Amino acid sequence: MMLEPQDLAALVAAHRLEPCGIVLRSLDGPRPSVVHVPETTLYPASMIKTPLVAVVLAEAAAGRFRLCDPVVISEANMTYNDADSPLVPGYRSTVEEICELAIRYSDNVATNELFDLVGRERATAVAREQLGLANTAFFRKLSGSEPLIADPGWDGTHRNTHPPSDAARLFTAIADERIAHASILRAMLDAQAWNDKLTRGLRAGDRFAHKTGGTDDVTHDGGILHTVEGRRYVLVVYTGHAASETNDARLASFAEALRASL
Repeated sequence: MMLEPQDLAALVAAHRLEPCGIVLRSLDGPRPSVVHVPETTLYPASMIKTPLVAVVLAEAAAGRFRLCDPVVISEANMTYNDADSPLVPGYRSTVEEICELAIRYSDNVATNELFDLVGRERATAVAREQLGLANTAFFRKLSGSEPLIADPGWDGTHRNTHPPSDAARLFTAIADERIAHASILRAMLDAQAWNDKLTRGLRAGDRFAHKTGGTDDVTHDGGILHTVEGRRYVLVVYTGHAASETNDARLASFAEALRASL
């Protein structure tokens, strides 16, 4: 069963999610989508990490580097993380470990290292030309707190972009294994450490391979949902509300109501 657009709009209103961008897509059958304002200009926050890792995996598959190649953590990429991180200046990591930390723990230092590994212009080109993410772009490294990290490679104007429609497109490609190393990225999403948003509204036995994002201005969540009944969906929710216990609980309540209709 899929909701009608007016049903989704009613759920959005009931849970006071506006401004928001939402995509719900069935991965079974003809794959209809229910969309609520998908091209929102809301900042993606840490949702940008999924396409960046997808780009890195594509570049590894193309032979630009190997997943086992070493990465030595730079002092220039240090910033605050919400969870403890092994990444300190001089730490010897690997490309694959850096990718996993960026997805599973939303590690900002790992993400900044990936910016350096691929380059933001190259990453944007791969995301658009190879992954089909027409509105995704990488401009600025991530900062976990104020003051913002010094980023000489930033143009001083643009912010990272990755709207809900592109996020849904990428999660669909991961689910269908249509991108390089999709199974590796899927496993990272499946092991997500942050489960305080949409996941809290799902049912026992459901599996949500997902990524979250949040700042003082936005709170987001999105990924691949396998229901306990065996149905599959992509669900992406971006909102223009600060990441907080109260607003994250709104996402959980929305997911619970939405889940009842699936």
